[in-house]
Amino acid sequence: MSQENSTAISTGMYLVKLLAAYGVDTVFGIPGVHTIELYRGLAGSGIRHVTPRHEQGAGFMADGYARASGRPGVCFIISGPGMTNILTAMGQAYGESVPMLVISTVNAHGRMGSGAGWLHELPDQRGLTAGVTAFSRTIHRSEELAGAVAEAFAIFEGARPRPVHLELPIDVMLAPAGHLPVPERPARGARPAPDPMAIKAAAELLAGARAPLILAGGGAVRARDLPALAEALDAPVVMTTNARGILPPQHPLAVTLSASMPATRGLIAGADVLLAIGTELGPTDYDMYEDGGLSIPGTLIRADIDPRQARRGHPPAVVLPGCAALTATALRAALQDRTPVHGADATGATRAAQAQAGLRALPPEVRGDLALLEQVRAALPGALIVGDSTQAVYAGNMGFSASLPGGYFNSATGFGTLGYALPAAIGAALVEDRPVVALSGDGGLQFTMAEMTSATEAGVRVILLLFDNQGYGEIKSAMRQQNVPPLGVDILTPDLAAIARACGWSVVTVDAPDALAEALSAAEDAPGCTMIRYTDRLRQAFQARD
Repeated sequence: MSQENSTAISTGMYLVKLLAAYGVDTVFGIPGVHTIELYRGLAGSGIRHVTPRHEQGAGFMADGYARASGRPGVCFIISGPGMTNILTAMGQAYGESVPMLVISTVNAHGRMGSGAGWLHELPDQRGLTAGVTAFSRTIHRSEELAGAVAEAFAIFEGARPRPVHLELPIDVMLAPAGHLPVPERPARGARPAPDPMAIKAAAELLAGARAPLILAGGGAVRARDLPALAEALDAPVVMTTNARGILPPQHPLAVTLSASMPATRGLIAGADVLLAIGTELGPTDYDMYEDGGLSIPGTLIRADIDPRQARRGHPPAVVLPGCAALTATALRAALQDRTPVHGADATGATRAAQAQAGLRALPPEVRGDLALLEQVRAALPGALIVGDSTQAVYAGNMGFSASLPGGYFNSATGFGTLGYALPAAIGAALVEDRPVVALSGDGGLQFTMAEMTSATEAGVRVILLLFDNQGYGEIKSAMRQQNVPPLGVDILTPDLAAIARACGWSVVTVDAPDALAEALSAAEDAPGCTMIRYTDRLRQAFQARD
């Protein structure tokens, strides 16, 4: 432990030292009058500060950073409106199990919640965060801070990772903390390993399976031994949206067709033993149309870091609480000498191919958008694709195959926010040494398009693939399908290309598949950020190719 003896070290400065000790290298935030003391410590700390143009952008950037790096995204947020602005991003991170540390200020003791009308005063700031955090805490004394930060990192490293909120009353933030020790090497938590007896029970079930199946979710995206486990079992792997890339494109056991579709549901219903690993079996992945058609008659094994989640919904025969990566490794070791027991009908590759054939049953416009995404993957092998709630993303969630684990994620499942893609791509680009593509529509982009200036300022390289249909096209179609007159969906869309150029971006408009490939390749080599704009004309060209 190192210890600062100077009373000139405030609690705000001490916080920055703690963050540095835990390996934090980036903070997202907008300085304000109540957070100035945090910035006194940040200057010269070696921690990079990125300034978004809105606190929602800060939260989305932290989300993208966390997914790309595997480390928590950290935000400095001002009291009051700063906290209300970031709540949507915290809700998205909570729903997707993304680690995020939100540090805010709050009015001083004697002022907070007083109702007297102090600047940025809320009746109960922590109450706002209760539903979107693993925990929220007010630091009443400087001596409480180190323990609270340690507890936050214990959540990030050893439990289901979700946002944590710590708030510093202004008087505490300014209080002296030079007497407090800074751990040189903070005790770090190990990921929880599954119980050996439970592994043995699960392995025995899988070893005897004639038609095994793996249902993989985003919690398994860093389970490196999962492909080898699938191959040892000769088990198809159904990957949810956030799990795409665990098995690469063309892998014979890969199933990317959504589990909401009949062909994949048939595969699931025909399995005698199923391993659900790192997936909550949630409706937006398994019952998108809310028809209740998912059936799991086989023996279900659930592997989840959250033991409560493992018991929600479909009842399991065996529960494996613990880290998905450690679980996959342990099962692979337990099954290393296993010879697949083929059923009378088909091998795992044949069963996977039968499910994947269901892609042909998707509507033509969905298949066209999938072809567009495949063009992106072909032009930029290994690219990270970050999506908003937009047409290409909806199609991608139905069946797109990412090149690498964690190479495709978006906000169209779970909480389902708009405006996510651009700031999340910025956060990811800060840590990725590969192309980062943001998929957005013109409606969603207008939620956070001010972050185009943040990208330029931060010096990152982002390729924004923008579908410009002058409004909320998906909702317009849904209204028509339900015989509701389209209202509020044909919005005034400004000249987004001109705005992008004003923010220092390069801009190109494409209307043919070959032109898209050329634009993507050129954007990869460009020094800054690029907007590639397309309209229905390009979508129709891909549909015609299908």
